[in-house]
Amino acid sequence: MQKTILLVEDNPDDQILTKAALKMNNIVNDVVIAENGVEALEYLHGEGKWEGRNVEDLPALVLLDLNMPKMGGFDVLKHIRSEPLTALLPVVILTTSKEDRDLVDSYKNGANSYVKKPVDFDEFTEAAKQLGLYWLMVNEAPIKPK
Repeated sequence: MQKTILLVEDNPDDQILTKAALKMNNIVNDVVIAENGVEALEYLHGEGKWEGRNVEDLPALVLLDLNMPKMGGFDVLKHIRSEPLTALLPVVILTTSKEDRDLVDSYKNGANSYVKKPVDFDEFTEAAKQLGLYWLMVNEAPIKPK
């Protein structure tokens, strides 16, 4: 069974672009979209519109934007890392931020990777390809804690 990708992104254009770039690179995992940090945590906890979802069926990867309404990416990342079930979940920051502080804070808070969203579609498609190949095909994810 193929694992999902949780895309936490508030910009509808970036949602479409990310899904298209993954599809163009034959990354066929289902992409679940959470439009803000609150929705992301609801998905992981099986709450809200995802009530009843098996919370032990974790996504293969979380692509997390930093600047979002309701709850920003850093707070989501801290929450993911603070819970035993999600503590080891691969989280890639995918952001337009060019702030060095955001890069450092992402790693300090437990991000596995930090990727600046390229503006150019071809560059973005290549970045999505590399992300998908590495995180979904090459990376060995740890066995979830008991």
